[in-house]
Amino acid sequence: MYAKEFQESLKAVEEAREANIAYEPARMTAKEKEDLLAAYHPDYKKDQFEELKIGPNKGEKVPKELCGILEARSRIRPGDVDLNNPKYDVDVLVIGGGGAGASAAIEADTAGASVMIATKLRIGDANTMMAEGGIQAADKPNDSPAIHFLDAFGGGHFAAKRELLSKLVCNAPEAIQWLNELGVEFDKAPDGTMVTTHGGGTSRKRMHAAKDYSGAEIMRTLRDEVLNRGIPVIDFTSAVELILDESGKAAGAVLMNMETGDLSVARAKTVIIATGGAGRMHYQGFPTSNHYGATADGLVLGYRVGAKLLYAETLQYHPTGAAFPQQIFGALVTEKVRSLGAKLVNRDGKVFMHPLETRDVAAASIIRECSDRGEGVQTGDGDAVWLDTPMIEKIGGEGTIEKRIPAMMRMFGSYGIDIRREPILVYPTLHYQNGGLDINVDGMTTSVENLFVAGEAVGGIHGRNRLMGNSLLDIIVFGRNAGQNAAARSKKTTVGTLTLDHISKFDAEREAAGIETDVVSPMLLPDYTRKKSEV
Repeated sequence: MYAKEFQESLKAVEEAREANIAYEPARMTAKEKEDLLAAYHPDYKKDQFEELKIGPNKGEKVPKELCGILEARSRIRPGDVDLNNPKYDVDVLVIGGGGAGASAAIEADTAGASVMIATKLRIGDANTMMAEGGIQAADKPNDSPAIHFLDAFGGGHFAAKRELLSKLVCNAPEAIQWLNELGVEFDKAPDGTMVTTHGGGTSRKRMHAAKDYSGAEIMRTLRDEVLNRGIPVIDFTSAVELILDESGKAAGAVLMNMETGDLSVARAKTVIIATGGAGRMHYQGFPTSNHYGATADGLVLGYRVGAKLLYAETLQYHPTGAAFPQQIFGALVTEKVRSLGAKLVNRDGKVFMHPLETRDVAAASIIRECSDRGEGVQTGDGDAVWLDTPMIEKIGGEGTIEKRIPAMMRMFGSYGIDIRREPILVYPTLHYQNGGLDINVDGMTTSVENLFVAGEAVGGIHGRNRLMGNSLLDIIVFGRNAGQNAAARSKKTTVGTLTLDHISKFDAEREAAGIETDVVSPMLLPDYTRKKSEV
């Protein structure tokens, strides 16, 4: 399928393949990793960050694009809605319909709370659906939550909140069993034992998967459970502002119909933010693997009512986003491709890094190979490197790719690329929001009572970098956690007078800081309309 301009490089890759399969590149030392990240990782580009002038994180640096919407104006004014006549009145309001929101709603319902999901698109339109490689859990005889903790703590640059990471790894085996009992079709051996593989930065094989449809399979199961329980789901309805009561506790949200723009009030004893990530902000101009609605809404909503952010300056750029063809530019190429044996090679067919380094190190290595070293492959949309997928079948035998990563085979096959016989071109893509709202171990924000957070909108679980498979894990562990604790909290909560006074207070703070802006937030959806200058 590849055009003639790729043929010389392809030939070099093919000629080096047999030797590369046997070649085991050395792991980088800690010092080498530090130097590499400082020089090439996007998180370390100081000119791409701005200092917040207002809000609970005043004085801290965040990406320029995020700074703009955190300090922006609200989409509404306090008088736009009648807070005394809510359209919805529930114990637990879940904002977001991905894996974290669905898990939270299921557990809140199990606890006997009245619960409702409000979601910007449809239930399941979330990054959960797009996660491919698997979910980690230390449930094999040669593994333990303690080893899982050490892998994740080191992979996150020793910055994770210990109590959150401890909860993540200790609850992981139970999370797998919970999903299994709900009906997730995990890969299993003939005797029923779950098949597990390595991921980048893992010292044990603890990646549980459903081929390379892991997130979609988990989301399918959770969505069905939500609908079968009769939990109300308000689709195409976005939260545009949180509501507090007169004592400063979270007490609901202002919802906007995405089709009509109509506003309504949802009153709640507790609120769970499960709005997902920020990939569609396209920080630093990177493509993204994220779904259409990933625009950091939860961070904006929480920040404006006084919830603190943690590590908001850290993002994950997945090292292997599709770089060719253009139609799938930025789409995720699961790390499972590398865990099955494919290696990253440059235009001359040279392996330039260990295939299972952590994601930030792998992304920085690819950027270095393409920039300073000039060893990338020109695609027409920028540089890229080869991910030599035919290695997988040479190592695992014919049929391995179709059996273990059929989604990858079909995605590239749609454009005439047979990954069983041809390598693929990849480059880092904006993938995961490492930072987010700061929570306690019970899932509630550290500074706003009765406001809970789960999933990618949380900061601190993974530190400053996340290992593969720990995001599908955190949406289950912390989604369930938020649902259980929000339901329990609702039973002893009496909601006071509803108020949107925080909007005026934030406006006054913005004016005092001398910030002039016409931007309103949350963004809700990205704008891909072509500007006149581009036509």
